[in-house]
Amino acid sequence: MIDKELLEILVCPQCKGGLTYDAKENELICQGDKLAFAIQDDIPVMLVDEARRLEK
Repeated sequence: MIDKELLEILVCPQCKGGLTYDAKENELICQGDKLAFAIQDDIPVMLVDEARRLEK
């Protein structure tokens, strides 16, 4: 689970758009760029090169 306050201030590093939390996959999702950012040890990995590409 990610802190709600943290989720409110985090943005996609590529497009600066908002993110949504996917509890099932424990990822932060950018719908605009179709990227999923993993959360490891309660820390979001906000690197575009490390993000998983979502299918369009």
